[in-house]
Amino acid sequence: MLLQQGTGHKIATRPLEIMLKKQAKSLAELIGSDGSGFAQLADAARLRADLGDYLRNNLGPELSGGVVHCNIRDDDTLTITAASPEWAARLRFEGQKIIGLCRQRGMTVRNIKVRVGS
Repeated sequence: MLLQQGTGHKIATRPLEIMLKKQAKSLAELIGSDGSGFAQLADAARLRADLGDYLRNNLGPELSGGVVHCNIRDDDTLTITAASPEWAARLRFEGQKIIGLCRQRGMTVRNIKVRVGS
């Protein structure tokens, strides 16, 4: 054991030595390993980005500019983050069209919630 300088606390050197001897993994290895938390997080982010791109591409230029971000919650609610209150109102008005687009893609969406954010 060593005394940590200036604190009076003792620190173990053995765990530090073990940590330093382990080979560092690349980010690709961490994300690519099946079942890892990083892989699940990357998959969820990819699905959200794909959903946002899909809606922006299929809503047309009159609505696509207002979609900042999308997510489908566990209770089958599509949450859309709109660029401004004006965009949020327009997207709420087109709720049934948006639900139809999601269903065409095979997604189960029962409700839409539109929030304003950046």
